[in-house]
Amino acid sequence: MTPRAKGLFVFAAVGFLIAGASSVSAQVRYPETKVEHVTDSYHGTRIVDPYRWLEDQESEDTRAWIGSQNDFTTEILAGVPGRALIAARLGDMLKVGVVGTPTVRGDRYFFSQRAADQDLFVIYMRAGIDGRDIPLIDPHIMATETPMSVGVQAISDDGSVLAYGIRQGGQDEVTVRFYDVDGRKVMGDHLPRARYFGVAFTPDNRGVYYTRYTDEGPRLYHRVLGEPESERLVYGEGLPAEKIMFGQLSDDGRWLLITVLEGTSGGSDLYVVSLEAGMGSVTMVENTGKNYQATFAANQIVIQTDWDAPNGRIMVANPEQPGRDNWREIVPEKEHVVQGFSLAGGFLWVNYLENVVGRVRGFDLDGTHIRDIELPALGSISGMTGDFDRDEAFFSFTSYNTPRTTFRYSVSRDERTEWYRQAIDFDSDGYEVQQVWYASKDGTRVPMFLAHRKNIVLDGSHPVYLTAYGGFNISLTPSFSAQSALWMERGGVLAVPNLRGGGEFGEMWHEAGMFENKQNVFDDFIAAAEWLIENGYTSPSRLAIAGGSNGGLLVGAVMTQRPDLYQVVVCSVPLIDMLRFHEFLVGRYWVSEYGSSEDPAQFDYLQAYSPYHNVSEGAEYPAVLFETGDGDTRVAPLHARKMTALMQAATGSDRPILLRYDTEAGHSGGLPVSKTIEDLTTRLSFVMWQLGMLDELTP
Repeated sequence: MTPRAKGLFVFAAVGFLIAGASSVSAQVRYPETKVEHVTDSYHGTRIVDPYRWLEDQESEDTRAWIGSQNDFTTEILAGVPGRALIAARLGDMLKVGVVGTPTVRGDRYFFSQRAADQDLFVIYMRAGIDGRDIPLIDPHIMATETPMSVGVQAISDDGSVLAYGIRQGGQDEVTVRFYDVDGRKVMGDHLPRARYFGVAFTPDNRGVYYTRYTDEGPRLYHRVLGEPESERLVYGEGLPAEKIMFGQLSDDGRWLLITVLEGTSGGSDLYVVSLEAGMGSVTMVENTGKNYQATFAANQIVIQTDWDAPNGRIMVANPEQPGRDNWREIVPEKEHVVQGFSLAGGFLWVNYLENVVGRVRGFDLDGTHIRDIELPALGSISGMTGDFDRDEAFFSFTSYNTPRTTFRYSVSRDERTEWYRQAIDFDSDGYEVQQVWYASKDGTRVPMFLAHRKNIVLDGSHPVYLTAYGGFNISLTPSFSAQSALWMERGGVLAVPNLRGGGEFGEMWHEAGMFENKQNVFDDFIAAAEWLIENGYTSPSRLAIAGGSNGGLLVGAVMTQRPDLYQVVVCSVPLIDMLRFHEFLVGRYWVSEYGSSEDPAQFDYLQAYSPYHNVSEGAEYPAVLFETGDGDTRVAPLHARKMTALMQAATGSDRPILLRYDTEAGHSGGLPVSKTIEDLTTRLSFVMWQLGMLDELTP
């Protein structure tokens, strides 16, 4: 397939945009995009790439093209009616005070908080449960042209020293600085801008251990605070770039627990280093291809694993004899899936998913069940956060129609009190959340959450926002968002299917959507759309689909496979060129999930679903809004750039293909609330325009 050099599709000038209208007159044309064919050979198959030149993010041609696309998108969307009303309602829900879950050290509570009139989160400390909230790190007063955010990296055991990361825009890299809590001042030392995992203070507060990602691979270091020259490599020499690693320090400073992952989905290895004896690492487990997540509990190591247990089980090990042959099972595999665990109040708290509904169950370290933490409704409960030797713990509850509430919990008394409730003006009682099940193409039963006004009539008329993820063992459980709340207020239905590739039903569910099984994920999503239509919720002309990152790959693939099924697509920070994704940024980490075109067998199935390689000349595609930006240092923005150019040239429909390219924002998070409102307003106004919902938003 050879795309046209220039999109011939034209549509209405801004002045002609009316509610529900996506077919238009010939007054505005897509910006000119040149074609320069580059031919690659993959195992004897020739692949032509007409927009390879757009991979060079800093070239003059690419920057000029980004500018013209942004100008074009801005001009088109500026005239969409209802934007001011959307922005105002989002502001009502987002410009409220927000308080994060605290971390407790001694009698000090550390947490992030954003006041209703603030753009960014500030790091606070509260001395005592009833003490005054004291701001420690405030990004609003940091002089910078780029939006900046801060987040806690580590806190010393006595609460006297804080490590925090400074993040530019939405980039994953941070600069780590240290803060003297008692002296209320930033310390002189810092860790240079990079990706960091597992920052930990030594018990005497004199030093830190941390993992920094380098071009050669992850490396775990130790250094004395205030002495940058003291940095020494502790572990990781020779580990290649596709490995992921982080370390944890035991409370007494005697042991260093090291986890090494084979990419994001290739299993993990565990090692223990005795710092007291100055010995090298001792292997706990390696090269099994299974997943192991571990942490310290007093003088033991607690391990969650899917080794011989696809739904997960919990085991314990002694750091003195850490080999896998010496592990002891304390919570065996059950019918439902282990999503994670935490340690608080001398007990183990295991977070289960029971048909995608969360439940936290408590055990002692002998495996005896003590109690469950019940949910107030159909929604999501976070795992306990706390310390193993402290009675106090915290957990949160949320759902699609219920803003987040954080509870403070006394383990010994089994009593909970409200720590913080989001004060959002939303009529939760006017909406309902339900779970339905449907059959995918191969007959597999897949669950889907639906959230909407109560007592809707199933006449096929409702606008539906269908979104999912389907990858990397990640589970989508109900949670509140301003975007979803506004959508439901405007009569929309939110639909979230739990596709294969996720972790909702254990590792077998994940593996059913990996590698050569990835088409199952797309089939599950297509079947969800068909079910919604067949059961009277909506019709293709009222159906929007959206996804980001791996979810961007999802909607990109189903858009090319079934363009007739959807009216509008929002494709955010997506993976699109699946033959070259592993060559950019941290794409090599994801070879363990998708495979690589360098392998002949994997090339065949990647080419079969790669969105960029399955765009058809003249196909009538839905309206599409691609979203990405320069600050995305995780998924290369080149994917969205190339796909925008290709689809503008190839589409045979009269529906717009637009790119919204932010020259500062990144992959996720780290943005001021004002920028979040702007982004969501653009997204929702585009979707509502294309679904014919604008009459409802016009005063």
